[in-house]
Amino acid sequence: MKLLNEETKKEIKDMVYSFLADECEVSISELKEDLSVIDDLDGDSLMFVEMIEQLKKKYSLNIQMQNIGKYLLKNPANTIKEVVETAYLVYEKENDIVEAL
Repeated sequence: MKLLNEETKKEIKDMVYSFLADECEVSISELKEDLSVIDDLDGDSLMFVEMIEQLKKKYSLNIQMQNIGKYLLKNPANTIKEVVETAYLVYEKENDIVEAL
């Protein structure tokens, strides 16, 4: 389990916003934390998988997608804020994310 400091939180949040802006073809300034990734930005679940893969690579995380899937079944990440919070949990808990249920 990794400790999440303010600098890393900012990096992760910036990464999520940048990723969503690129994938959804909008400017970062248009993104607000209460926007729905699917309904407002026409995103999909595959985008989330790609984003997590980038997070895993950048921070050398040991997490299996099925564990994230189990977590998301009980705690869907619909808004940008929820996606960011889930990314924080992935960073902190890695495969132990399923214990956060």
